[in-house]
Amino acid sequence: MKPLLDRGPSLPLRLFLALLASIGLITLDHYTNSSVQLRGYLTATVSPLFYLANLPQDMVFGASEQFMSQQKLLEENRTLKNTLLLQNGQLQRLQFLQQENDRLRALLGASPVTEGKRLIAEVLAVYSHPFSHQIVLNKGSRDGVIVGQPLLDDLGVLGQVVSVGPTSSRALLIADNTHAISARVERTGQSVVAEGIGQSDLLRLIHLPHSTDITEGDRLLTSGLDGVFPEGYPVAKVVRVHRDARQPFLQVMAEPYAKLDRIRYALLVWPHRGISSADPQIVEELNQAEQGQD
Repeated sequence: MKPLLDRGPSLPLRLFLALLASIGLITLDHYTNSSVQLRGYLTATVSPLFYLANLPQDMVFGASEQFMSQQKLLEENRTLKNTLLLQNGQLQRLQFLQQENDRLRALLGASPVTEGKRLIAEVLAVYSHPFSHQIVLNKGSRDGVIVGQPLLDDLGVLGQVVSVGPTSSRALLIADNTHAISARVERTGQSVVAEGIGQSDLLRLIHLPHSTDITEGDRLLTSGLDGVFPEGYPVAKVVRVHRDARQPFLQVMAEPYAKLDRIRYALLVWPHRGISSADPQIVEELNQAEQGQD
C-alpha cells in the first residue's frame, strides 16, 4: 500500500544537507564580497517591517508623552494663575498699607519715608581676624559715603560704615562682636537687639525676658529705632530659642539673611528720613479717638 504522504529524505540526511549548505555560504561570504549587496537588499526590504512592527508602540508612547506634557502645562498654568492671584492680593494690601502709613504720618506731621540715593560698592579687602568682621570698600567721601551709613546686600543687612577715606571706606559687619542692631520681630512687633558674636552665621538676641513671644522661624527686621538702619530691612531668622529658668534671660540665636562670608558687592543707601516733631494737638486728638474706640 502506497503511503498518503511521501516523507522524502530522512531527517539526518536533511540536517547534513543544511549544515553543508550553511558551511558553504559562510565560506563564500568570508572569502568574497558577493553577499554584501544581497544583505543590503534584504535589509532594505525588511526595514519597513520593523517600522510597522514598532508603529503601535511609538504611537502609544507619543500619545502618552503628549498627554503628560499637556497635563504638566495645565498644572503649571494653574499654579501660575494661583500665584498671580495671591501676589495681586498682596500687592493690593501693600498699596492699602502704604496709603494708610502715609495718612498716619501726615496726621503726625512727619514726612513719609522715601527711597534715597543708592550706590554699589566693591569689596577690596576682608579683615581676617577670627572675631573682627570688617571689610574695605572702594567708595569713599568723594562718592558721598559717610560714617554710620547702612550697608546692604540682595538678601538683607550687612553692617554699617565706621570710617571713611577719600576713595575707600571701612565697614563693620553685623556679625562683629562689637556690633549691635535694633530690630523687631515681624510676627509680633516685639523690639529686640541682635548683637554679633564673631560668627558669620549667627547673631545673639540679648536681654529678652522669659515671657517674650518668640519662636524658631521668626523673621527679624530693622526697627529704625537705632537711627542708623532704615526700617523694614531683613536682618536675620530665629534658629534657636532656649528657655532655661536658671538664666535671667532667654537664649535666642538668629541666622543673618545676608551672606556675610561671601561678600563681593555691597549696596550703600542714603535714606531720606522725615524727622520732624509731631503736633501735640494732633497727637492728643488721636489719643482721644483711640480711647473713644476702646
